Amino acid sequence: MFKRIAFAAAALFSATAPAFAHLNPAEHGSFMAGFSHPLFGLDHILVMVAVGLWAATLGQRALMLVPAAFVGTMALGFAAALLGAPLPLVEPVILASAVFVGLMVALAIPLPLAGVAGVVAFFAFFHGHAHGGELGTAGALPFAAGFALATVLLHTAGIAAGLAFGHRQNDVTGGTLTRIAGLATALAGLWLAFAG
Repeated sequence: MFKRIAFAAAALFSATAPAFAHLNPAEHGSFMAGFSHPLFGLDHILVMVAVGLWAATLGQRALMLVPAAFVGTMALGFAAALLGAPLPLVEPVILASAVFVGLMVALAIPLPLAGVAGVVAFFAFFHGHAHGGELGTAGALPFAAGFALATVLLHTAGIAAGLAFGHRQNDVTGGTLTRIAGLATALAGLWLAFAG
């Protein structure tokens, strides 16, 4: 069953081009525009689900702290963009985040919880800045609440997948499935970076 699902997912990703279709935040600065923003960009989905997977591999406190580090720092990046603070290389760093976080999950490199939180916080600042930079003059608070909630849900999906896989790296099957998901994330991130 898993092989069929993996094959179908691989076929789907190889047959489609990246779609960065969002409601235009400058025109639709609403909760729904913010909520839909991460859900309609493969780059956002990959990173946010992978952050959840990474948290699941660590377990315990990481299940809350790693996603919280991402969402909290993403909010800071959003605020910085609204205040007009420049940030270079936003889109390349967002794409790099999919590759890097995916590889960290795939390779299961042991890092302390603070290190993992720091890494995801670094990338989250760029994600938040991208959201704020696209907002224009629309309503910032409803938009921010929407994309924060969608981000939490994507992290939760990654955590649920990691737990369903038997996330612990000493669990051979669960560790293997989690590593495969991380590798798929990294490869999809590379594809997004070079397909456009």
